[in-house]
Amino acid sequence: MSVDRPLIGVLALQGDVREHTAALTEGGARVISVRRQSELAEVDGLVLPGGESTTISRLLETFELLEPLRARIAEGMPTYGSCAGMILLAEKVLDGRPDQHQLGGLDMIVRRNAFGRQVDSFEEDLDVAGVDGGPMHAVFIRAPWVESASPAVEVLATVPDTPAAGAAAGRIVAVRQGDVLATAFHPELGGDHRVHRLFVDIVRKS
Repeated sequence: MSVDRPLIGVLALQGDVREHTAALTEGGARVISVRRQSELAEVDGLVLPGGESTTISRLLETFELLEPLRARIAEGMPTYGSCAGMILLAEKVLDGRPDQHQLGGLDMIVRRNAFGRQVDSFEEDLDVAGVDGGPMHAVFIRAPWVESASPAVEVLATVPDTPAAGAAAGRIVAVRQGDVLATAFHPELGGDHRVHRLFVDIVRKS
């Protein structure tokens, strides 16, 4: 691994691949798209973008990436999941499909589509632990939230108790366990790349 510019993959089966690539590049990483086992084997860390978690899990199986990816996460590869990526990294999902595959990495339970339908997208300013420079403007689109997490999971952000938050107030929306990071929101969409810089730093130090 080049310590200065680690090689980070973006799973390119569905989701905001271009936006994640731009954010990671701005954060100081070299970036490749990952669709094959050979590409997965090259990277120092991996981003699981948003999209539809059941579709992504099915595509992981189709592209023969499911077991190799599970193995690399279990071996300690730094991994960051946003929205659907957070769902895939959780040990257990509420309201998921019975044929949905989990990657593991985060000892927590998430609720899929907790924030409602896509038309009910939600935006909020969040204080994120480990991210300096003031609150982040977070965009949630059919997002999950964390129902419960083990003591091994560090909570990085919760939704503040504001009138706009409604039932989401107090819910956990950003977490870290070791070198695995996840957010329920889409930092790649807002032009604020601080979460991606945090992940690049995690990869550098791994």
